[in-house]
Amino acid sequence: MLLTRIFPFLGWFKGYNAKSLQIDLLAGLTVALVLIPQSMAYAQLAGLPAYYGLYAAFLPPMVASLFGSSRQLATGPVAVVSLMSAASLEPLATAGSPEFIAYSIVLALVVGIFQFSLGVLRLGLVVNFLSHPVVNGFTNAAAIIIASSQFSKFFGVYVDKAPHHYETMIRVAQAAFDYTHWPTLTFGASAVIIMVVLKKINPRIPNVLVAVAITTVISYFIGFNNDAFVPTQAIQVKNIDQTITSFNHSIDEIIHLGNERADIGKEIDQLKKQATGHGPFLDIINLENQVTILTAKISQAKHHSHELRKHLRDLKFEAVIDGDQYTFYPKNNIPDGVTTDGNTWRIKVSNSVLDPEKLKLMGGGAIVGKIPEGLPTLTVPQLNVKSFLKLLPTAIIISLLGFMEAIAIAKAMAAKTGQKLDPNQELIGQGLANIFGSIGSSYAVSGSFSRSAVNLQAGAVSGVSSVITSIMVIITLLFLTPLLYHLPQAVLAAVIMMAVIGLVNTKGFVHAWHAQKHDGIISVITFFVTLAYAPHLDKGIMVGVALSMAVFLYRSMRPVVAKLSMHKDASLQSMEHYRLRGCRHIAVVRFDGALFFANASYLDEQIIKFRTEMPDLRYILLDASGINDIDASGEEELALIVARMHAAGLGFAVCNAKGPILQVLDRTHLFDKIGSENFYPTTKDAVADIMTKVHDNTDLPAEGCKNCPLTQYIPS
Repeated sequence: MLLTRIFPFLGWFKGYNAKSLQIDLLAGLTVALVLIPQSMAYAQLAGLPAYYGLYAAFLPPMVASLFGSSRQLATGPVAVVSLMSAASLEPLATAGSPEFIAYSIVLALVVGIFQFSLGVLRLGLVVNFLSHPVVNGFTNAAAIIIASSQFSKFFGVYVDKAPHHYETMIRVAQAAFDYTHWPTLTFGASAVIIMVVLKKINPRIPNVLVAVAITTVISYFIGFNNDAFVPTQAIQVKNIDQTITSFNHSIDEIIHLGNERADIGKEIDQLKKQATGHGPFLDIINLENQVTILTAKISQAKHHSHELRKHLRDLKFEAVIDGDQYTFYPKNNIPDGVTTDGNTWRIKVSNSVLDPEKLKLMGGGAIVGKIPEGLPTLTVPQLNVKSFLKLLPTAIIISLLGFMEAIAIAKAMAAKTGQKLDPNQELIGQGLANIFGSIGSSYAVSGSFSRSAVNLQAGAVSGVSSVITSIMVIITLLFLTPLLYHLPQAVLAAVIMMAVIGLVNTKGFVHAWHAQKHDGIISVITFFVTLAYAPHLDKGIMVGVALSMAVFLYRSMRPVVAKLSMHKDASLQSMEHYRLRGCRHIAVVRFDGALFFANASYLDEQIIKFRTEMPDLRYILLDASGINDIDASGEEELALIVARMHAAGLGFAVCNAKGPILQVLDRTHLFDKIGSENFYPTTKDAVADIMTKVHDNTDLPAEGCKNCPLTQYIPS
């Protein structure tokens, strides 16, 4: 038993046979056909070269299945986690740069450590802090952000990312209106059509793989990618050499200022470590002021480089080709007698320095290009305390979101298969998948809804199918990467857009609203905040969680305190809710919730309110059926209520009190103050006895209460 808890995969082989292996082989192969193109697309969503998606699909599926509790959950790159990884790391490094790649791998390690720690400590319940309305609002917004982030690749345009996602989309729209590369758009749209049609014909057909295969073959034969490398002199545009020099100078300035800021940051860290007593605080303040000044200069330099980059990207040319020699003229400004190739060429400008002797001009569409052959080098990422603390906040959000997605999928499949799930074991599996994945150059991964559905649909019996999937990715990395060279980037964009359509769930907003209006409002607010602050996706999550916690605290502080009376079904129900007539002399009060420090005074307020509203009140009966817990503050407040009631000559009784509540009252001697005769096992017994006390032991005329609703509650 202990051995299977440490190594859950040992339980796979109970009753396992050749038929099961055959089914798992087919399921693993089917998932791999979906995973390989999807993982490459998601890697680019994470700001990484496409082949890092294959690295993320290499070890994680196998490790997660070996050490998780679900036998059908398919782990690997997923859209939301990829987007969050990119969004969280963009402030630290330029997307696609060696530093960014290193940060992505380290982030996967931190995510894995956090998930593994939660699983080992049996703290899987911490995921409950993310309520379903918050997750629904975030997921819908993330789906829109993910899909729209692919528009630039879909239309074949190039823009710099703005501080906010909606600003980036405005730039993409402006660039698309200025110039759309129609062959790129055709490839993207064709891929969407192929996937949609094949899915309708038969969902079992690997529509993603078919779309990728067809478009890659066409791309190869028509020469979709058409690049030329030329010196500046080949471009017949006045002062372009000066523009390129200015651009390179701005990039060098950003790098120089960034390095200077980093060096000062290290110096500040050293001084803070050495600081004792009064310490060198003045030096630290001076250095921090220098950092602020450098940050402002970097922002200015980035804005300048953005303007120059936009100018260079907006230039469009036509080419005169003579053998290997290219001469480029501004489009629509061709000298008389010059015959061009008819294509529109653009300068490829990224965030790095341009080589004036080897400028890259694009006369076609963007493709994946060369993918390194072979498996990634297995190395443990360098992780220090500073990097760990810097990445931990993001890692926590990614860990919880990724696990929520994974466990939701696993539960849905377990409901169909009858398999028993252990959320903490699943956390261990997901954590180890990210830890071992980072050793194999993977970025953060999670359970995938679409691929898990494919795995289940293919009839996967055990996690052997995920092991087969990993083996197929290994074969691809070793032997098949050249086949992906001509895969159009627009097709990968189409793959992502089609995948995230399933994340859009507008019914979730309606469902949350119908359940509780405040849940619906929180879901909508989370949705709009996530959209507004993208790419800073953590803002939407934090606002949603804060609102959920605020509502929870408010409801805990002001629980339902209902005054009960006779309902037509012969039971005691809320007078306010059912608009019932009550007794003039007896108030039956039900408190729904734990009686603790935050809401104890609220019970007192409500009882004072009932006393004010009922001048003829003689007795209060507290229905304690809804009280599951009571702390010292709650007990003390209850004692004060009892004392005030007795001082006013009014009776006080308790019914339906649970064992733990009675134990607290007994230990604090409040039970004796109330009197054992004033405790009743049921509401009916209490009402019957109190009615007798009120009428037989007081000067109230019994006939005055013959129409009292409570008399109908007592059997004659």
